[in-house]
Amino acid sequence: MTIQNQIIDSRFLRRYVKRFLPNSQAVALAVILIVSFVLIYSLSDLLMPVFVAIVLAYLLEGLVGKAESMRMPRLSAVYLVFSVFMACLGFLLFYLIPIVSQQAVELIQHIPEIIHSAENEIMRLPEMYPQLISEIKIQQIMYAVQKELLTYGQNMLSLSAASVVGLVSIMIYVFLVPMMVFFFLKDKQVLVSWFLQFMPRDRHLTVRVWEEVDVQIGNYVRGKFAEVFILLAVSYVTYAAMGLNYAMLLAVLMGLQVIIPYIGATLVTFPVLGVAYFQWGLGGDEFMYIVIAYSIIQMLDGVVLVPVLFSEAVNLHAISIIIAILFFGGLWGFWGVFLAIPLATVVKAVLTAWPRIGDENPDACY
Repeated sequence: MTIQNQIIDSRFLRRYVKRFLPNSQAVALAVILIVSFVLIYSLSDLLMPVFVAIVLAYLLEGLVGKAESMRMPRLSAVYLVFSVFMACLGFLLFYLIPIVSQQAVELIQHIPEIIHSAENEIMRLPEMYPQLISEIKIQQIMYAVQKELLTYGQNMLSLSAASVVGLVSIMIYVFLVPMMVFFFLKDKQVLVSWFLQFMPRDRHLTVRVWEEVDVQIGNYVRGKFAEVFILLAVSYVTYAAMGLNYAMLLAVLMGLQVIIPYIGATLVTFPVLGVAYFQWGLGGDEFMYIVIAYSIIQMLDGVVLVPVLFSEAVNLHAISIIIAILFFGGLWGFWGVFLAIPLATVVKAVLTAWPRIGDENPDACY
């Protein structure tokens, strides 16, 4: 009876394994995915600059390929694309970031005034709606808010004490990452050939998945960079023309909001409308103009930019995007959130290309 049970268990295990690994190519793809995930997850803290350089080199490779398609030698194309990349990096480091940092510091310095103004407005609520809220309850809420702000300020001071470590990390990214990006682009064929010798020979399914992911992620990244730049430029011109304080800081937030779909648009609403409110108040026409302008920008982004820029990009359900943001953000923090949609695209491509049990001769299909 025991031998019979073992035979039944063995057959059940074979059927179970065959359901998820129906052929040798599926086994190869599964091994590659598992090993890649384990290596990235376990070495992310140590080799994050390398991973960032690989991602940037992959993004720039598309531009190098376009230059090569125009009959430009690869080495010349690499030098041209890398020079443009360094110019954009210099603009970001030496122009945009200082302005945004200065405006962020000014906004933080005005936080006590903002809190005092908010207290005055909130303390009027018991007079206006005595049946809904009492003055004692308002005081308790304000005390809790002040306590949380004090804790937050102490945390910021503790982080500033570790600024030396942060400065060292920034120096590593600023100098090492561009250098690695250049060599990844210049020696792409050598590095790819070296890497492929460690891959399984039977990898046609893996190649098929990668080709689909490559096309989808390329479309997504190109569209996302264009969307960030357009929103940042339009928002800055609009806010600066309307005289809104911290226009560059708010414009950068408007551009970066698209990195986190749905959630980013919700979060950026509070600083934009908050700055407008404390600058002009609810009674001024300027506040309503800012509300209208902000609504128009968000509407144009959703109705015009997204359909035009992402007509051929990834097609993921909203629930899938939110789950990907939560999962990969929990694993790798900011970089997980930044790469959540490309990683979700990889998962979708794997699930789409994965051979089914009902497929006839699945090994011959690839």
